[in-house]
Amino acid sequence: MSLIERLEKYCLTPAMSGFEDEMIKKLKADLEDYVDEIRVDVLGNVIATINGTSADGSDLMIFAHTDSLGMIVKGVEENGFIRIERVGGVPERILAASNVVLQTTSGKIVNGVIGFVSHHLTPPEDKYIVKPIGECYVDIGATSAKEVAAAGVKIGTPVLYRPSFEKLVNNRVAATSLDDRGGCAVLVELAQHFSKKRPKVTLHLVGTVQEEFNLRGAMVAAQQIHPTAAISIDLVAASDTPDIHGGNAVEVGAGPVVGTYTFHGRGTLNGLIPHPRLLSLIEEAADAQKVDLQRHATIGLLTDASYVQLVGGGIACVDVAWPTRYTHSGVEVCSLDDLEDLTKLLIGVVKKFPTDENFTRG
Repeated sequence: MSLIERLEKYCLTPAMSGFEDEMIKKLKADLEDYVDEIRVDVLGNVIATINGTSADGSDLMIFAHTDSLGMIVKGVEENGFIRIERVGGVPERILAASNVVLQTTSGKIVNGVIGFVSHHLTPPEDKYIVKPIGECYVDIGATSAKEVAAAGVKIGTPVLYRPSFEKLVNNRVAATSLDDRGGCAVLVELAQHFSKKRPKVTLHLVGTVQEEFNLRGAMVAAQQIHPTAAISIDLVAASDTPDIHGGNAVEVGAGPVVGTYTFHGRGTLNGLIPHPRLLSLIEEAADAQKVDLQRHATIGLLTDASYVQLVGGGIACVDVAWPTRYTHSGVEVCSLDDLEDLTKLLIGVVKKFPTDENFTRG
């Protein structure tokens, strides 16, 4: 299966934070033929291991999250309209008239749309107002709460952007949940490569859970693995569209990206300043693989590497990414060339990763 075929399969798989089971099953099935050991922990982290050839080698954890953001049913009104709450950083300004799916416990998918006041009936003073999530509702066509229940929808049912995957020109795609299904697809590409060319270091390829919810799922995996170092694969928001001035200078199609600084700054006071030796390894691998490498320093962005670095006595961490437009919407856009070069970059990092490095500072 090619990278784009696997990416499409993953992007069309509904798997919100806390409800990742379909992605867990697919990722496990795609990895298990290429690794020495694979297991799924209680939270749902998929942990696949390829043993290194060096007896006293290091352990390197490379991880991407399997979950997507979404919403959750918090109430059903007597007239059949469904009230929702956000799960993760869902931008309220894009929700009105969005197509959504509701995933019932039986596996049945119920189609719906987030309602809004028809344009013809909207007072002029309301035309530019963004409704907060508390005023949003989902319409599945039901006329009563009883019909909603009969459809299998109840409080706690996940609500997601309706999955889509479209090819654009210049080897680019517009898809739902590129964040972080692109990273999951890269994990499988790495497994395929190193199943044939076994690395010196022991390699742990991990599909993590609940990143969009609380960024803590990866911590549980790291606690089990105790890696020497860890590399997060996630997207980074590109700032190359006409409506963004300045930004982080990241461009789609210009190559993979290494994070030099992230800080959320809103509520969650966490971020990542990468371990300098690990950052150097990324840059050296980019040179060796002849991959164009972008760098970013971004406020308002966070990955679960921010918490993995705090496990045990501390873990050397770095973020690598591919540039993506329109993040956290249902139509994220990226270049497959960037994903392919990100795979090449990580292959180079694993090849160059030292077997005797302990990342001691000072």
